[in-house]
Amino acid sequence: MSTEEQKESPEAAAPAPREVKCVVLTGFGGPKMVRCQKKPEPSAKEGEIGDRVIGFCDYKAWSEVVAIPSQFVYKMPENMSFQDGAALPMSYLTAYILLFDIANLRQGQSIGDRVIGFCDYKAWSEVVAIPSQFVYKMPENMSFQDGAALPMSYLTAYILLFDIANLRQGQSVFTHSVGGGVGIAVTQLCHMMEDVKLFGTASYQKHEAVKANVDHLFDHVVDYPQEVRKLSPEGVDIFLDCLCGEDANKGISLLKPMGKYILYGSSSIVTGETKSFFSFAKSWWQVDKISPIKLYDENKTIAGFQLRHLLHKQGQHQYVKEIMNKLIKLYSDGKIRPCIDSAWAFEDVGEAMQKMQDRKNIGKIILDPTLEPKPKPVSPARTHTTSQCSEDKENTEDQQ
Repeated sequence: MSTEEQKESPEAAAPAPREVKCVVLTGFGGPKMVRCQKKPEPSAKEGEIGDRVIGFCDYKAWSEVVAIPSQFVYKMPENMSFQDGAALPMSYLTAYILLFDIANLRQGQSIGDRVIGFCDYKAWSEVVAIPSQFVYKMPENMSFQDGAALPMSYLTAYILLFDIANLRQGQSVFTHSVGGGVGIAVTQLCHMMEDVKLFGTASYQKHEAVKANVDHLFDHVVDYPQEVRKLSPEGVDIFLDCLCGEDANKGISLLKPMGKYILYGSSSIVTGETKSFFSFAKSWWQVDKISPIKLYDENKTIAGFQLRHLLHKQGQHQYVKEIMNKLIKLYSDGKIRPCIDSAWAFEDVGEAMQKMQDRKNIGKIILDPTLEPKPKPVSPARTHTTSQCSEDKENTEDQQ
């Protein structure tokens, strides 16, 4: 075979691997170290479903959920517009996919289905591969953005309230971050139960937007345990804590007899742009050592919840699927509705993360790779005014 024939062989003419946009942490640091880069397109392995996606960010839960438009591979449903097919946002594990690997579809799944899916890491990308047991069919009346925002926040809130805390009529609930995704989900689910009294904290600038969601709202910087005691001397039945640190002690102290404290986050560790070892050590030191005998004497319960570990590390996907089916029915019945703060292009992920870090969002922040990035400000060219030209001329004459 000649040299020219070898160059024209199929191996020599193999196409370059397809690339997709991904959000990548390029080094240690805060949002300024996050970049939008091109990476080789992943392919679905056995038992996985590969799809094109868009996603939304959750500052502490990178790569939780994804969404994938199918028009790049399969025929779209007649009732779906091209814009809707492209705009499938994702969440810190929340989004939705359009299936395309028929060999890996499970019972009840079919090509072209609009679905919600969870993946463990590597979700901030246009294309991902997701195990099919983590995929749930969306109802017809659910928008793509609602599909992205619902799973992470509402799964957490539902399990906290009904499966761990066993919320009942006439009880009281305290929750932090009322303006966040989980906080809003907690308030909506509590409103489904009669005569539930809600206490909560939120940043002062968010009070006007969220004050209608709770019965009593406080700024976190005030002595909220004392304020709660003024309104409810016995304390509260359920305390939901996403902060940890000294707030754990405050929460446990606020419990009524038979009360339940549940930790589901540790955002107090992030005090600057990144998680800090010193903040972690301080948070650990501030939490009193738990005495089982003291819990026994005071009739209190302490619990914890981590959705990612439950789903991906402990294999409870069937349990999560049952909860998701309940949530989808609640959505279809109009009893719950996710709150979307804003949507951002992949190239603007640093600004999106900064907004979340500064706690300026109300509800979920979404990343959408189909969006165009914001135009960067252009520095105006320097122009000489008449006075400047005169001064320049005078300086030149003086030098001569």
